[in-house]
Amino acid sequence: MPWCASCDKFLSPNSVSVVGTCPTCGIRVEDSEGRPARSQKVPWHFQLFFVAAVIYLGWRLLEGIIALLN
Repeated sequence: MPWCASCDKFLSPNSVSVVGTCPTCGIRVEDSEGRPARSQKVPWHFQLFFVAAVIYLGWRLLEGIIALLN
């Protein structure tokens, strides 16, 4: 769990920036083992869902355009 010493509070892993800084004060934070904290990545299944949704909506848009032209 990331800890910010200057703010004196624990941070959720999602609130830590990509470079490992506190969103409030901007200093680098460390996790409980003393390593620099990192933000969590987006899960692969969310990325897959997003790509599938874009493909589906693009197909529906194409069908709508074809229906308007006929």
